[in-house]
Amino acid sequence: MTTQTAFIFTDAYFQFDYGPYHPLRMERLELAFELIQAYGLLDLPQARLLDTVPAKPEALASFHRYEYLNVLKSCNQADYDPEVCRAYGLGSGDNPVFPGVWDFALLTTGASLQCAQLVADRQVQVAFNMAGGLHHALPNRASGFCYVNDAAVAITQLVSRGLRVVYIDLDAHHGDGVQYAFEDTDQVLTISLHQHGRTLFPGTGFVYDTGKDRGQGYAANLPLPPGTGDDVFLQVFEGIVPDLVTAFQPDIMVTQLGVDTFRTDPLTNLCLTTNGFSRAVRLLKSMNLPWVALGGGGYHLVNVARAWTLAWAAMNDVEPPETLPESFLRRIRPSGYREVKLRDEPVTVEKAVTAEIETTARQVVESVRRTVLPVIAWNRNRS
Repeated sequence: MTTQTAFIFTDAYFQFDYGPYHPLRMERLELAFELIQAYGLLDLPQARLLDTVPAKPEALASFHRYEYLNVLKSCNQADYDPEVCRAYGLGSGDNPVFPGVWDFALLTTGASLQCAQLVADRQVQVAFNMAGGLHHALPNRASGFCYVNDAAVAITQLVSRGLRVVYIDLDAHHGDGVQYAFEDTDQVLTISLHQHGRTLFPGTGFVYDTGKDRGQGYAANLPLPPGTGDDVFLQVFEGIVPDLVTAFQPDIMVTQLGVDTFRTDPLTNLCLTTNGFSRAVRLLKSMNLPWVALGGGGYHLVNVARAWTLAWAAMNDVEPPETLPESFLRRIRPSGYREVKLRDEPVTVEKAVTAEIETTARQVVESVRRTVLPVIAWNRNRS
């Protein structure tokens, strides 16, 4: 099996803009790319840097409905109908209509489809599209900053090739759109670690939500209390995710590596650092599966850059130096960022708070181990 990696990217992303007050800023992709480049991680002998190829419009219809895609396409220019758009979740504060929104969706989805094809064809072991992971979009509606669900489209392509796919979502927000896409099939196992839906958008992903029909038992939700830090997050991950993957025996792994789980993220209430995130990514790497890696949320720009640099380093089995490159420091200082290291210092959480969170997290793991794991294991043994 090949050990090559692929990084799919284009600077065409920078021509798009959700608006000056929107938290999803294209600058985060720019900063992440610059930091990865500054560390020399795109010059590694096994790494391939490939330009994004936009998706063909018909590829999006493998998950999205044509009427929605037609409305989204109409938003590409200034002559769209605001009333029609609102019926599809377009034009709200979360999902603004901006020039080129259709072209942006084709690019982000195209990069994920490239990753899927490269990995499925065994041209590379790992492919990373950090502009992807837009996991909230639904078949007929934009949602949560997401217009086209590139993860669902890419997984659909993989399933059409007869591949069993495990989808693992590390974003602070539940991967609702992806779960919805595959909740009635046993060909895809969705696993989502996220902040509890009673405390954060989209208000879904409860532990008792385990799929339906043929897919009953193939959705594993691990909702975490606000305040969850590195230790508890990793206890939950290590306590159930490897066992689920082993029982399912997938052909390929797709991950959403959102980094809005960090304690300094402005939109969420989890308390991870780069240390816990990096450890989780290395655990994913240790599963030794063909791997399609997608980006996701993350609204503290320097956190995004540092975390996805650590993720790409883990995918390539390298350890970057601790001190951030001088070129990157010069880049972030005018914006008020004062970070100087790639990795965070460990954060100490009050013991009483940690104990309460640990108890809740343990109950979540036990529930999934009791309700989901036996279904997967039994069905796999039967086949």
